[in-house]
Amino acid sequence: MLSSTDTIAALATPVGTSAIAVIRTSGPDTPRLMQEIFGTTPLPRVATRADFAGRDGGLLDDVLFTFFQGPRSYTGEDSLEISCHGNPFIAQKILEDLLARGCRPAEPGEFTQRAFLHGQMDLSQAEAVMDLIHARSEKALLAANQQLRGSLGRQMKDLIDGLLQVLARVEAYIDFPDEDLPPEDRALVAGELHRLSHETDRLLATTHYGELLRDGIKTVIIGAPNVGKSSLLNRLVGSERALVSPEPGTTRDFIEERILVGPHCLRIIDTAGLNPSPAPLEKLGMMKTIERAREADLFLFVFDPTQPFPSFPLELLDIVKPSKSINIMNKSDLAEKIPPYPALIGSVPLSVSALTGQGFDELIAAIVQRAESFQKASGIDDIAINSRHAHALVQAREYLQQAQSKLALNEPVELLASDLRGVLTAYGEISGKVDNEQMLDALFSTFCIGK
Repeated sequence: MLSSTDTIAALATPVGTSAIAVIRTSGPDTPRLMQEIFGTTPLPRVATRADFAGRDGGLLDDVLFTFFQGPRSYTGEDSLEISCHGNPFIAQKILEDLLARGCRPAEPGEFTQRAFLHGQMDLSQAEAVMDLIHARSEKALLAANQQLRGSLGRQMKDLIDGLLQVLARVEAYIDFPDEDLPPEDRALVAGELHRLSHETDRLLATTHYGELLRDGIKTVIIGAPNVGKSSLLNRLVGSERALVSPEPGTTRDFIEERILVGPHCLRIIDTAGLNPSPAPLEKLGMMKTIERAREADLFLFVFDPTQPFPSFPLELLDIVKPSKSINIMNKSDLAEKIPPYPALIGSVPLSVSALTGQGFDELIAAIVQRAESFQKASGIDDIAINSRHAHALVQAREYLQQAQSKLALNEPVELLASDLRGVLTAYGEISGKVDNEQMLDALFSTFCIGK
C-alpha cells in the first residue's frame, strides 16, 4: 500500500501542447508549498493569479492556483491545482520545481487511491472514475456517471444491510448451543436469503452489458464474397478504411474499427467472404471469420440481391441467431426489387446501397434498436458491473447457495453463519470494505498518472 504521509505531485492533463496544463499536489506539505511559492495561503476553492517563480528566483509562468482544503477535497487531503500555459516545457519545469521542494512523483491512480483511503468514495466509485475517463459512447458515459454517484454502492449497501440482519439473527443462537433456530426465524432467514440471491443474480446479469459499454458492441459484417461488406464498413466508418475491389475475395483478414452509432459504441469488424469453394488463402480468412462470429454480439448479414442466394457453412448458421442479426440487401441501386430469399436469419431485410448511402438512416435506426435491447436484457438501467465485481458476486452466490442448503437441511447454525460471513466478505470486496492491499494496489495501478 502506498504511503499517504507524503505529498505527491503530477501532471493532471495529457502531455502535449495545449491552451492550459494542470499540475496537482496532495498531502500535508501543500500549505508550506503555497507559502514558499506564492507567499500566501488563499481561501479554499478560490482561483488566484500569481507568478510561479522557481527556487532560483527565475519566473516560470503566470499561473492560476487553487487550494482545496482537506477533507473537502478530491483526495480528502490538502490539495493544490496549478493551471499554467499548456507548453509542455513549462509544465515540466513547474513539476520539477515541486519535486525539488519535497514532493514525490505520484504513482498511477494515487490521487484516486487516496480519495478511497480517506473515505471520499467507495471502491466501485473509484473504478467509475476510470470508466468515465475511457467512456467511448453516451451510454458508457451515463453508466460511469451513475456509478460515480454511487448507484452500485447503494445496491451493495442494501444487500449488506440485509445480510447483516440475517447474520445477527443467526449468530445470536451460536451463544446458546442448546437452542436451535425456531421455525419463524428460519422462515425469515430463508426469505431474506432468497431475496439476496435474486438481487445478486440481477447484478450479475449486467456483466455482459458492462463489457459492451467498456469495449463496444462486437459487430461482425458477414456475407458471401463481393456482396459489398467492405463498402458497407467504409460507409459506416465514413472513410475508405477497407480496400474495395470488384474482384471477389479481396478481404482475406478481418478489419476492425470503432464507430459511434447513436449513443452506442460499436466495434465493427469486416470479415473475409464466405466462399463455398475457397482457395487455400481464402479458407484461412474464412476460418478467422468463424472465430470472430463466435465472439459477436451483433451480425450485419449482407446479401447481393443481383446474385442467387448464397450457401453458408453449417457451423456459422449454428452461431448466428435471429435476435443478434440484421439482414442487409446491399446494392439496392442496382436491383429493381428484393428477391424472395428464404428467411434464413429470421428478420425482414433492409434495402441499402453502400455506394449511394440509400437506406442507411433505416440501418442506423435498426442497429440502435438492437443495441438498446442489450441494455433491457441486463435488467438494471443504471448499473453495469465489471469483471472484478462479477467475480465477487459469483463467490457471494456460491456462499448463498451453500447457506440455503444448510438451512434447508437443518444443519448447525455455526456452519450457516460461516457461509453468511463468506457472502459478507464477497460483497465487501465490491465496495472495498475488505482490506486487501494487493487487490487495491493492482486495481489503482491501472489508472493514469495524475488521477
